[in-house]
Amino acid sequence: MRGGAPVSRLGLTDPEREARLLSRIIETISTGLDLGEIVQGVAALVTETTETDICFVHLLDDTGRRLVLRGATPPFDELAGRIELDLGEGVAGWVAAYGRPVVIDDDKLSDPRYKYIPELRGEDFTSMCSVPIATRPGHLVGVLNVHTRARRVFSYADVELLHSVGGLIAGTIENARLHRRLAEREEAMERFAERVVLAQEAERRRLAGEIHDGISQRIVSLSYHLSAALDVLTPRPAQEGDRLTEATEATGGAEAAEDGPGAAGGGSSAAAVEQIRRARLLAEDALAETRSAIEGLRPPVLDDLGLPASLASLARSFPQLTVEVDLTPVRLPEHVETAIYRVAQEALSNVARHSGARSAVISLAVRNDEIELEIEDDGVGFDPSRPARPPASTGYGLGGMRERAELLGGRLEVHSHRGSGTLLRVVIPVKGAP
Repeated sequence: MRGGAPVSRLGLTDPEREARLLSRIIETISTGLDLGEIVQGVAALVTETTETDICFVHLLDDTGRRLVLRGATPPFDELAGRIELDLGEGVAGWVAAYGRPVVIDDDKLSDPRYKYIPELRGEDFTSMCSVPIATRPGHLVGVLNVHTRARRVFSYADVELLHSVGGLIAGTIENARLHRRLAEREEAMERFAERVVLAQEAERRRLAGEIHDGISQRIVSLSYHLSAALDVLTPRPAQEGDRLTEATEATGGAEAAEDGPGAAGGGSSAAAVEQIRRARLLAEDALAETRSAIEGLRPPVLDDLGLPASLASLARSFPQLTVEVDLTPVRLPEHVETAIYRVAQEALSNVARHSGARSAVISLAVRNDEIELEIEDDGVGFDPSRPARPPASTGYGLGGMRERAELLGGRLEVHSHRGSGTLLRVVIPVKGAP
C-alpha cells in the first residue's frame, strides 16, 4: 500500500465534527459506571465520528504492568479481555510505557515498535494512530488506537483531538474502575459476613448437639437415679405384724446396715429423703435451663417458618412482658435472617432482665432496600452515651448487637433516657429486598 496507494485525511479539525464527537462522548460516558459499556460505546463513537475503520481501547490491569484489550469495534469486540500486552510491548505498549502518541502512516512491519497479533488482523489495516489515555500527565489509564484500511495522514491536530478524547474518557474509566473495585469489595464483604454468621450458627448447632447428647442426657439419668433412690427411702404401707419388713423397706436396707442393729434411723432417713427431693428439683431445674439453652442456641422455628414468624414466636417466649408485634412478611438470605433474629433475641432478653419494662413492641419493616428492626420498651431507660462498666450497669449487650449489624454493613441506633424507656433500631441493607 505504498507509492500510488490512496491517501485520505481524517478531517477531524472540522469544528463541527470535533464538537459533535466530544458531545456524544460526554453523553456516552454519562450514562452509567459500567466499564464495559463505556469502553464499547467510546470505541464505536470514535470510529463513526473520525471515519476510521477500527478502534481498540486497551486499559491497564489492576497491577499497572499490563495492557488488556477492554473494548473494540466489531468484529473485534469479542476479543475483549483476551488480548494482553506488557508495557513496552507493541505500539500500544510503547505508548503506555512512554506516555507519547505514535502515528504510523504505512508499512507497520518495518516499525520496531509494532507487534503482529494474528487475532487483530493487522495486515488488513494500513495506517494507525495510538494515543495515551491519562487523567493527568504520568497517570496512565490505557491506550486508544484507531486504524484505517486505506492509507491516511494523521495531522498534529488530529492527534491532539484523539489525545483530548483519551483525556475526556480517562476520568470516567478510572471512576468506573474504582466503582467496580468497590462493588467487588462489597460483594467480598457480604460473602465474608455470610460465612462468619453461618460459621457462628454452625458452632451454635454443634454446642447445642453436644449439650443435648451430653449434659442433658446426664441430667436426665441423674434425675432417674434420684427418683429411684427416693422411691427406696420413702416409707411404704407395711404388712400386719411385719415390723422388720417395714423397717427394711423404710431404710432400703442400706441405711440399716450402715447404722447397725438397733440404730435410730428415722431422723436420718427423713433428712436423706428431703435432700434427695431437693436434689431432684435442682436436676429438673437444670434440665429445664439446659433445654432453654439448646433452644436459644438453635431456634428451629427460624428454619421452618422464616424470620417474621420466628420473631412472633420469640415475642411469646417472654411471659413477664406484654409484647406487641408489627412484622412485615419478608424472606431474606439465611445469614441476614439469623443476624436479625439474634439481635432481637438479645434485645428482648435484656429488656426482660434489666429494663423493668412491662411491655414492649417489636416491628420489622422494609424501606428502600433496607431491613429495619425496632424494639421499644416502657422500662426505666438508660444513658447510651455513658459507657457501661463491668459488670454492665445497664445490662444491654449493645456491643454484640452493634457488631452483628456492622458485620452486615448495617448500623445500630439506640434512643433512650432515664425514666422514659428505650428504642433500639437496627438497619441492614439488603439488595432487592422483597
